[in-house]
Amino acid sequence: MEARGGGRAALEVHLERSAGAPAPWQQVHDQVVAAVDEGRLLPGDRLPTVRALAEQLGVAAGTVARAYRALEASDVVSTASRAGTVVRDRSAQRGDAAARAAAASLAREALAAGLDDDAALSLLRGALAAARGRSRRPRDR
Repeated sequence: MEARGGGRAALEVHLERSAGAPAPWQQVHDQVVAAVDEGRLLPGDRLPTVRALAEQLGVAAGTVARAYRALEASDVVSTASRAGTVVRDRSAQRGDAAARAAAASLAREALAAGLDDDAALSLLRGALAAARGRSRRPRDR
């Protein structure tokens, strides 16, 4: 695969064709995700076209297209007609995922403690104010 701004290969995809190996599209997906997670592919790096990668791997274009659709659904890449398929910047998404996980945990804890929505939200507002370093002011009612 060609990296942004240069002709250097940033990633090579290899398919395991033995019985019991994951489907080829899954292998492409998993190898691209691993390359992104390990920093071998960076935000803005372009992936080869579906046709080029399919030819390189000796698989049908639909196989690579399926992998790219799964990568796009996972917010690993984005595809635009002129820009091609590029690696997305997932750093903000990782923070969002952590915040969603924390919110889900708070919701479970609040329900287990018997709190209603207003009480749980009040606790969260207080925690947000404390995290910002401000004292919480009572709201006008």
